[in-house]
Amino acid sequence: MSALASIPLVAAAVVVDAVAAAAGEAVPPVLQLDQFDSTAEVLLQTAEFFGALLGLYVAYQAYRGYRRNDSRPMLFIAVGFAVIMGVPALLFVPVLFVPGLPLLGVQSVIQAFEIVGLLCIIYALRMEP
Repeated sequence: MSALASIPLVAAAVVVDAVAAAAGEAVPPVLQLDQFDSTAEVLLQTAEFFGALLGLYVAYQAYRGYRRNDSRPMLFIAVGFAVIMGVPALLFVPVLFVPGLPLLGVQSVIQAFEIVGLLCIIYALRMEP
């Protein structure tokens, strides 16, 4: 989603917050940024986000290679990278918005998807083109 496309969502959130504040209601923060203890943790999360973007770019390039050459190994490499890099990035969002989410459960799900992604890549490397 581009930055321009998110402007209506931000404007709607501001209006809802203003109405709730005018009614005297407490407005809980939507994004739980207080869970980061230091600037180093914020920088680490930012670096992981950019790493996920790079991994998804590799998956996109592998998918383009699959479409161009009709190569099934490239398809499995694309799926593997998408699962390894995309799922953890998607699961990071609920961790920010749901404060009581058990991190052990989230990490277990991420680890399972990483194993599935690696198995897809291994399968792609072992299969005949």
